[in-house]
Amino acid sequence: MLRERLSWKGVLLRFLGALVLVYVSYNPEGFSLYHWIVRPVADGAGLAAAFTPLKVLAALLLAIGWAVFVQATRRSLGTRGALLVIALLAAVVWLLSYWGVLALDSSRAVSHVVLVAIALLLAVGMSWSHVTRMLTGQVDTDEVA
Repeated sequence: MLRERLSWKGVLLRFLGALVLVYVSYNPEGFSLYHWIVRPVADGAGLAAAFTPLKVLAALLLAIGWAVFVQATRRSLGTRGALLVIALLAAVVWLLSYWGVLALDSSRAVSHVVLVAIALLLAVGMSWSHVTRMLTGQVDTDEVA
C-alpha cells in the first residue's frame, strides 16, 4: 500500500491544481474555456466556430479534471462536509468584508472570491482523507488493499 504523508507542499499543490482548474473553466478576465467556446456561440458565431478539435480536446481534459476533483471531494467530504466548508468560507469572506480587508463592491471582485472559494473547497476535498488518516488513524475504505 502506498504511504503518503500530508505536507503543506501537497496541500498547496492540490490548491494550485484546483485554482488552475477553476480559473481555466471560467474567470471574469475573459481568458477561459467559457470565453473560448461558449461565448462565441452565444454571440452568434455558430457551432462550427465553437467546436474545433483543439477546443473539444481542451474541454474534455477540463471535464476529466473536474470529474477527478469533484469525485474526490464528494467521497471525502460528502454533502454535509462540503456544506460546512462552504459555510466556513462564507463566514471568513463575511468577516474579511466586515473588517474592510476585502472589498466586494464589484461583480469582478465577487467572481474572484467565489472562484477562489470553489478552489479551496476542491483542495480541502482532495486533502481531507489525508487529514483524517493523520488525526484518527482511520483509512478510507477505497484505500484498503
